[in-house]
Amino acid sequence: MEWISLLWGTMVLRPYVFLFLAVYLTIAILNMGVMRSVFFTVLAYGIAFLSEYSSIHNGFPFGLYSYIDTTRGQELWVAGVPFMDSLSFSFLSYVSFTMGQLIWSPLSKKGWDVRLRGDCRSINYSLHVIGTGALLFMLMDVIIDPVAFQGDRWFLGKIYMYKEQGEYFNIPLTNFGGWLLVGFTILFLFTRVNRWLDSMHPVKSCDIKAQALLGPGLYFGVLIFNLAVTFYIGEVLLGILGTLIASGILALVLFKIHNPEKLRVQKGPGGRKPA
Repeated sequence: MEWISLLWGTMVLRPYVFLFLAVYLTIAILNMGVMRSVFFTVLAYGIAFLSEYSSIHNGFPFGLYSYIDTTRGQELWVAGVPFMDSLSFSFLSYVSFTMGQLIWSPLSKKGWDVRLRGDCRSINYSLHVIGTGALLFMLMDVIIDPVAFQGDRWFLGKIYMYKEQGEYFNIPLTNFGGWLLVGFTILFLFTRVNRWLDSMHPVKSCDIKAQALLGPGLYFGVLIFNLAVTFYIGEVLLGILGTLIASGILALVLFKIHNPEKLRVQKGPGGRKPA
């Protein structure tokens, strides 16, 4: 079938996307099982696709832009949107979610064997985790999108353009607002469904060392990849700004790892609140 051939073409053209996807699926399955991992992937892809389809037609939520179909016929496109582009939202939003969990959950820690405490699973549904995950999801795009925009200078290729030049290295600020909204929507809907699933069939994650660091490890892996490309194409200022953002996020994570009871959500007289 033609779509199978085009999907194979996508994998050949974008091997790094599918490498990140494979690592994400492995981590997600270890953390929450196959069923929830598949659901998260389909949910994130669906919301991302609808958001991108809407944006290329009416500018909401990312701003008005268009994809350049130089690879049409070589890779899979869905209704004018490259399949790999919407698919990447699944692993980007999931690793951002795990970052929110790491920052707000109380941890058990023995050296670098860092795990989320099993008695605080309900924290995963909190707005603290969802909001932080969405913010970190958006900050990833602050690093990713400006270098993706210059894909003709590296192996991504020129794949899209905005109707008008944006304020941040050609990217309009509305794009980042869109990522914040889309990230929040993905995580909010997933956590609502997951809470319902947990009420019937609590998830049984695999017991492995440093489990709380797996998703965040991929989060920083994606950032390092994009920062490396940024410096490779000679965008030094963009690379420095991206490095500062990544360093600030890393500092927050290291602070939490070394202070596992800080920045946690706990029950208080008025409900859940940050400790």
